[in-house]
Amino acid sequence: MNAQLLENVKAAFENEPRINPHKDRIRLEHRDGMLTLDGEVSDIVVKRLAPRLAESVPGVTKVENRLQIAPAEPRGDGAILDSLRRFVLSEPVFRNCTILVTEKGETLTLRSITDESAGWLELSAQDGVLTLQGELISLSHMRMAELLAWWIPGCRDVVNRIKVVPAEEDTDAEVTDALRLGLEKDPLVQADQISVRSRDKVVTLDGYVRTEEERRMAERDAWYLPGVRDVINRIGVQR
Repeated sequence: MNAQLLENVKAAFENEPRINPHKDRIRLEHRDGMLTLDGEVSDIVVKRLAPRLAESVPGVTKVENRLQIAPAEPRGDGAILDSLRRFVLSEPVFRNCTILVTEKGETLTLRSITDESAGWLELSAQDGVLTLQGELISLSHMRMAELLAWWIPGCRDVVNRIKVVPAEEDTDAEVTDALRLGLEKDPLVQADQISVRSRDKVVTLDGYVRTEEERRMAERDAWYLPGVRDVINRIGVQR
């Protein structure tokens, strides 16, 4: 049974054009009802898409996603964490947040907010994996924190343990607003040329951009946001 199930998952990957078997090395293990995906893949699209494809295969009930992204620019944890620290401290969304960083077992407070606090955020890095912990006041804050982490050169994965306090209902409007904000902040994307809509957490992108790389970057920004189920990229490239 396990062998056939794994073959069916592999077939689902092979039939998906966004997964490249020559670049995306996905190892599968099925044990005690859990299908584990491990290995190194080319980008965020594959990392997010692979577990959703696996979940669609009959017989798969639980999926653990351990996939990491092969960095274009290998960097040490100190450099990765320093870049994220500077991103977060300079980001207006977090100006009323207490920011902490944990490095080599020591936690330092970079900024402390007591009045009108928007919550707290702790950053750490290990083996290229950025971990975000804390309590923030909105889903938009939480999503922006993860988006910034994925933008850091050298990042292999992001573990998002942020809690939204008080809890908010997640909606398509929230996803759309968060992505629009992210696109506006992305210096590689001309956000005013792109329209965004979301239905059942499936994001559709429309419009025209200058280059194929800008088109891909806009799609990656959508996939970077937690909660997005799929992305339909209808952006055209101006000739």
